[in-house]
Amino acid sequence: MADFYLRSPDQNHMVTAYNQEQAYRMFMDGDGLGLAHIFDGCSDIRHDEHGDHLLLYAPNGEKKIYYKGGGKVNSVGAITGMSLGSVTFLEFNLLHKDFINECFRRTFAAEWRYHLGEQNPPAPNHPNLELLERFEKSGRFLFRHWTPDDNPILSDDRKRELKEELSNSDYLFKRDWLGERVMPEGIIYSMFDQDTHMVKTVEGRVIETFFTADGGQGDATTCAFWCVAYNKGKYGLYRLANYYHSGTETGTTKAMSVYASEIKIFVEWCFDKWRNYPRPQYYFVDPACKSLREELHLVGIMTDKADNNSRDKVNSNGMKIEVGIERVQNVLSKQSLFLLDHGDKYDHYNLIKEIGMYVRNDNGLPIDKYNHALDELRYGVNYFTRTYLV
Repeated sequence: MADFYLRSPDQNHMVTAYNQEQAYRMFMDGDGLGLAHIFDGCSDIRHDEHGDHLLLYAPNGEKKIYYKGGGKVNSVGAITGMSLGSVTFLEFNLLHKDFINECFRRTFAAEWRYHLGEQNPPAPNHPNLELLERFEKSGRFLFRHWTPDDNPILSDDRKRELKEELSNSDYLFKRDWLGERVMPEGIIYSMFDQDTHMVKTVEGRVIETFFTADGGQGDATTCAFWCVAYNKGKYGLYRLANYYHSGTETGTTKAMSVYASEIKIFVEWCFDKWRNYPRPQYYFVDPACKSLREELHLVGIMTDKADNNSRDKVNSNGMKIEVGIERVQNVLSKQSLFLLDHGDKYDHYNLIKEIGMYVRNDNGLPIDKYNHALDELRYGVNYFTRTYLV
C-alpha cells in the first residue's frame, strides 16, 4: 500500500479498523514497520476537518491517508461526504456493514479505485462476506489464503510446535492453522454441522406438515415449512423451506399486510412443491406478533399460537427461552433435526447465517441478535418435542 500511495493520482485515502486506535497501531505504527516509519522524513501526522491523517509529501503531490474506526453503528457519519481514492480495511469481519458500504461509495469517483481488506476467518455466512459478492461476480476480486507457512518470522521448529499445540482443538486447528471459516467458540448451536444436518432427501414416511412464523418490521419476518417423518423407529423433523425478509438488513421496510401476502405466496409454493405431503393442520405464529396473525387471517391463513416458551419455568439464568434452546440443542445432537437442501429460492441461508452468529454474552445469556429465524426454529422444535419425543 505504501507503493500504491506514492503512485496514486488521488489525494485522499483511508485506513480503517474497528476503532481509530487500532487503525493507527496496526497500520500507521505497525511495531515500527508501518506507514509512519516507511515515510519517515517525508510525512507528518496532521489533523483537518475530516480527521487525523498521515500527510505524505509524494513526488506527484501531497497525499492524505486518514485513519478511522469503522466498527460502531454510527461510524459511517465520520466519512460521509469524503472523496477517497482507496480504502484499506483491517479485520474486515469486525467492521459495520453500513460503514463498509459507505466506503465503497466514497471511492466511486477515484481515478485509481482500490480496496484492500484483511480479515480473520469469520463464521460461515458472516454478513460482511455478502458485501464482497459485487466484486466476485464482476471478476474484480482476488482472494489470497494465508497460513502459518506464509509467515517468514516463524521458524520450522516453531511451526511444528504451533501445529502440535493447535491440533488439540479441532476448532483452533481449522481456524488458526488451516485458516478455514468455522463456527466460533461460545456459539449456542455449536453442534450444528452442515455435512450432517443438511440433507438432500426426506427419509421415511411423512406423518404431518406444519408452518411456523415470527414477524417484525425492523427485525426479520420469517416463515418456515416443516414435516415430521418416521423412519426405522425414529421420528425426524425436517425444515423444508423458508421465507425470510429483514427490513434492517435490506433497508426496505414492508407493511405487515405485504408480509402476509408474500407468506401466502410462499405457502402456495410449498403446497405445489410437496403436493404429495399431508396438508398442514397448524400455522404456528409467535403470539406476541398479533399484527402478522391478523393480516394472515385476512388473506385466508388461520393461525395458531406458537409455543414460544413463555409458559415454561424460568431457567437458572432467568431466561425461559433456555428451555427451547436446550430442545434445539438436543435434536441437533441426536440428529433428529434436518434442513432440506432443495436448491430453490426459499432456502435455509438465513437460518445458517444466524446459527453462526448466535452467541452468549459475558454473563452467559443469549444475545438478542441474529436470532429471528432461530426463534421460529425454536417454535418448530418445541412442537416436535412435545408431540413426538415426550
